[in-house]
Amino acid sequence: MFMHRYISPRTVCSGLMLGIVASVATNVSADAAVPAEMVLIPAGTSPIGSATGATDEQPVFRAQVDAFYLDRSPVTVKAFADFVTTHNYVTDAETAGSAAVMEFGSGHWYLLPGASWQHPVGAHNTPALPDHPVTQVSWHDAVAYCDAQSKRLPSEVEWEHAARSGHDGEVAYAFGDALLHEGDYLANVWTGAFPVLNTGDDGFKATSPVGHFGLTPAGLTDMAGNVWEWTADWYGNYTTRRSAGGAPATGTHKVQRGGSFLCEASVCHGFRVSARSPATPDSASMHVGFRCARSVEEAAL
Repeated sequence: MFMHRYISPRTVCSGLMLGIVASVATNVSADAAVPAEMVLIPAGTSPIGSATGATDEQPVFRAQVDAFYLDRSPVTVKAFADFVTTHNYVTDAETAGSAAVMEFGSGHWYLLPGASWQHPVGAHNTPALPDHPVTQVSWHDAVAYCDAQSKRLPSEVEWEHAARSGHDGEVAYAFGDALLHEGDYLANVWTGAFPVLNTGDDGFKATSPVGHFGLTPAGLTDMAGNVWEWTADWYGNYTTRRSAGGAPATGTHKVQRGGSFLCEASVCHGFRVSARSPATPDSASMHVGFRCARSVEEAAL
C-alpha cells in the first residue's frame, strides 16, 4: 500500500510532484509505460460498500481487482470539444433538445431546453469552461468518447478500488477521513443549507477546474465531489451481485460514483468512496461527467 499523504492544491500545479506521484503509482513492472494523463491503479483486494452507508451500499463485500489505468482527472470540456470536432459527434442531450438542470433554492429538477455540454445550465447562461469537467453527457456519450480514445469506462468496483487506493484500511473519502484540512476544503461539494443556500465556502457554487483540490494518495483528482462519474456497470443491489458473482448483466440504470458539487453531507453525502447513484444511460445532467479507464493488457497492445 502507498503511504497516506495529503497533497495540497498548490502542489498540483507542480509538474515535479505529479511526476513523483505517478512514479509511486507505477509498479506493474519497471518497463511499463503509463499512458499519458492516466494513473496506474495497482491490483489488490478492496472492501466494496459500507456497513453504515445507504441501503444500496450493503452488504459489504471484498473484490479482487486486476491492475488497470485510470484517467487522472475527469474528462474536461476542452477534451470533449476536441472529440466532438474530430468525430462530428452529437450528444444525446443535443439530439433530445434538453437536459436536466437543478433550480438553486428549491432543489427542483427539470428538463431545460437548450441545455447541453457547451451550455450546462442553458444557452443564455455562462458557457462551460474548458478546464472544468464536461457535464450534460449521457452514459452513451461517455462510452463513445472513451471508445474513441481506445479506452473504456471503469467498472463500479474498479472505481471504488481506485478511490480507496493508497489508504491503509477503511477510509471515508478518496482523500482521507475529513472533508477539511487545516480549514481548507478538499473537495467541491455543497456548503450551506441544501437546497436553499450554497455559501460557496469551498470556492465554487458549480463545477471547479479539474485538479483544483489536489491529488489523492493514488495520484487521482476529483474522486470526490465536483461531478458524479459514469461507470460501466448496471445498477443493482449487492446481495444479488454477490450471489451472481458480478455486476448485473442487464438493467435500466447505470451506476454513477463520486458525488458532485450538489452533494451535502446531511442530505446526499455522495462524495464518500462507497456512495452510489443510479441514472438511465440516456440521461444527461448538469452535475454528471466521467473519466476513462484502460486495462493494462490493452495498453500494452
